Amino acid sequence: MIKLLAVDMDGTCLDSRSRMTDATLDALRSAANHGILVVPTTGRALTCLPHRLAAARNLYRYVISSNGARVTDLDTKKSVYAADIPRKTALSLLAELPRGLGVTSHLDHQYLIQGRLLLQMGRMIYGRDAREARRVRDMSAFLRDQDHSVEELQLFFFSPGARGRVEQALARYPQLSAAYSGIYVEIYAKTASKGTALAALARSLGLDRSEIACVGDGENDLSMFAAAGLRFAMGNAVEALKAQADLVLPSNDQDGVAAAVNHILS
Repeated sequence: MIKLLAVDMDGTCLDSRSRMTDATLDALRSAANHGILVVPTTGRALTCLPHRLAAARNLYRYVISSNGARVTDLDTKKSVYAADIPRKTALSLLAELPRGLGVTSHLDHQYLIQGRLLLQMGRMIYGRDAREARRVRDMSAFLRDQDHSVEELQLFFFSPGARGRVEQALARYPQLSAAYSGIYVEIYAKTASKGTALAALARSLGLDRSEIACVGDGENDLSMFAAAGLRFAMGNAVEALKAQADLVLPSNDQDGVAAAVNHILS
């Protein structure tokens, strides 16, 4: 019997316009009402969960955020698992980076954005989900004044050749992992992944792998599949995820998560 459902956010619970539909939210409520622990599992910082989900706090207690760098128990406000980038490592990497990059970070559950342009872009794309994002003038200067380690760095490629130069710099940091998209890269500790975080949460709750289900769409969800006994891929998922899924669902524009919940409860 499934006791925990880990659900990715962007591209999974959110449709192609970054909205959580009533059908998806109702399905998650139904899972919770049947005693299943619903665990939002996301690359976002904790304070940037989708606003409709954030408003439904009775649905979930645990959140896996920043691509698995943190598992947070919202009831106790404590970390169940943490796999951060040491602050000195983050500062060293930032010092090596070329110009022409947008810089953001996840620090102490917050989403920090260097400069006004990126902040405006984030709020335009994500709307209310980005309302807690915080602008800093200079990321390195801000981090030097903090005691916290860094959950994640994100670098946006604003100039030709920026990606190649970032790849060269990251090659000197074997303790870091990187996930690239067309316009940015997410950087996190080698020990951070959604799968590692999910396995750590399962151990803390005394759950067996066979009692865990997960739903995702991207390559960063592959590690979750290793920690779950029942694996769903969205219809819009990357082919590598579909190939490992127990069931391929309708897409995120067709309420695929609701279909996953229906399958579990049937």
